Parts: sequence; C-alpha cells; structure tokens
Amino acid sequence: MRRVSRIAVAGVATATLAVSVAACGNSSSESSSNSSSSGGTAKGVALAYDVGGKGDQSFNDAATTGMEKAGKEFKTATTAVEPQDGESDADKVQRLEQLAKSGYNPVIGVGFAYAPAVKEAAAKFPKTTFGIIDDEQVKADNVADLVFHEEEASYLAGVTAAKTTKSNVVGFIGGVDVPLIHKFEAGFAQGVKDTKKGVTVKSQYLTETAAEGGFSSPDKGEAAAEGQIGAKADVVYAAAGLSGQGVIKAAAAHKVWAVGVDSDQYKQDALAKYKKSILTSAMKDVAGAVYNLAKSVHDGKPETGVVRASLSTGGVGLADSNPTFKNNAALQAALKKAEAGIKDGSIKVKTN
Repeated sequence: MRRVSRIAVAGVATATLAVSVAACGNSSSESSSNSSSSGGTAKGVALAYDVGGKGDQSFNDAATTGMEKAGKEFKTATTAVEPQDGESDADKVQRLEQLAKSGYNPVIGVGFAYAPAVKEAAAKFPKTTFGIIDDEQVKADNVADLVFHEEEASYLAGVTAAKTTKSNVVGFIGGVDVPLIHKFEAGFAQGVKDTKKGVTVKSQYLTETAAEGGFSSPDKGEAAAEGQIGAKADVVYAAAGLSGQGVIKAAAAHKVWAVGVDSDQYKQDALAKYKKSILTSAMKDVAGAVYNLAKSVHDGKPETGVVRASLSTGGVGLADSNPTFKNNAALQAALKKAEAGIKDGSIKVKTN
C-alpha cells in the first residue's frame, strides 16, 4: 500500500505483470493487444514510476499519457509499475530487469532516482532500449537520457508571477532540495527579478531527500503554502510532484494564485475543484518524450544519448487553459517578449 493519500485518484484497472515483478513493485496498470508465440507479453512500452506514482496529476501522469498514446497507436502492450516505500537501487534494478525479460521495449525509469538502476539493467539487456527521465549521466548505446530545460518554462512562470502579484510577494516551493529542482527555482526567481523590481521571492524545500516524502506528500505542500501565503505571497509556484496538490489546495482556500508544474494542472480532473486558482502551469512534455522514445523503438531506430527538450523545440512552456491567463493582453505581451529573448539567446536563464 502506498503511504500517501491523494486529493483524488481516478480508479484504474490493475493487473500483475508477473509474480517476480509484483515482488519488487506494484503494477498499477497493464494492457496488452498482442501476445508473443512463447506466451509472454508482446513488446511494448513499460514505465517504472517515480515516487508519488500514478495519480500525481503531474510528472508520473504525464509519462502515463505518453505510454498510453504509444500503446494505442502501435497496438502494443503497455504496463506501469509502482515504487515501494523505502526501496533500494537493487529493487529498482530487479523491476527494470523483469520488465525487460517480459519483452517490454522500451523500458523507462520515470525520474532521476532510476539512474543507477538503468545503468545496471541496460548493461545486462543490450538489445532492450532503456529510457530515463530527468537524468543525463547514464551513457550507454541502448539508453536514452530524456531531459528538459525546466528553467526556461520556470522563467516564464516567474514573468507571470511578477506581472500578476499585487502584494509584491511570491513563493516557490520545491519538493526535494536537489539540483533538478534548483533549476525550477533559479529560472522562476530570475523571471520575477527581470520583470518587476521590488518583488520578494520566498523559497522553500519540503525535504532534503525524496525518501522523506518531498515529492509525495500533499500535506507537506499545503503546510508550506499556508506559511508563504501567511507571509503575503499571492502567487505560489510549486515544483513538488504530488505534494504540489496541497499547494494548489491552499492557494484555492486563500483565494490566491497557484502555478502548476509538469502537466496542465488546470485540466486535471482530480484538481477540478481548485482549477479557478490555477493561473497556469510550467509544463515539460514528458508525455511527448515517452511517446517519441516508444515510436523510435517501434520504427526500428531507437533514440539513444541525451535527448533534450527546450522552449525552442516546444518541449517546455506554459499552459494557457485558464482564460484569466490567456486573455491578459499585457501578460501575454510580456511572455512573448521573454520567450523570444530565451530563444534568440539574449536572455540567459540560470540553472542554479
């Protein structure tokens, strides 16, 4: 059982991949269109979820969208396996190896925590393509490092916050104090500073390590947001996975703005009751990265090496689903100018 509670999680059909996989992680979803002649599962895309798992309305769910699109389009099997509390790298290795043994290709570790496991499993299964999201340290002929310029989307979120705030205080909440989340904070703070002088950015990290629940604890996110809102922040940006749901909840309760992350959180069913408080979301196309890797394998030309998405490639950006955001002409003009500067290099976005 997962130790975290969600604001809401859509029900999903469950199935075990195999007894051996169930031993090192819970299979949250599995579908199969074909079976191999040996009786195993047909080749298709497999995900090994990051902390927070399916239903985080953010990072993991974006990966799921890409997997499901690939499975439907290519008529192949798909499966996704949940992490377990307190698991080791050895547990992650076992999970990835069982997915590869079962015929899945590609096998994707969702999150930088999978780096050591992907490196080890890829060496044992050289004919299987492995992907890892948010890490570029694994160098192997059969590994694709799927990474993003998160700082660019975060810069635009900072522009948005600076143009929106009335109190001249805005907040950033990071799930875990790691280099990846520093990129979100750095871009956001720079975007605020470059847009409006005199705006204070309050920054806070929920935990030092992922094992402490920084990416998987809505209650921690809510408490942090309550503190920042109490200190007059009227726009709060969270890069905290599932914990960000608590930030959005707090923003809605106090009638201030939240900025979502990774997915267009304004459109997430589980956050529907709060969507009027979600001004925009700093998105990165995790779904597209997963789909593109699956397509490359399906086409017989697997992606390998570092595959980086940016504002210029359309791999990161801001969501415009909220009419309040989309119809603000002054804000949109400022964002257009900032985006052009990032693309032509006249704005150098910081990463730490």
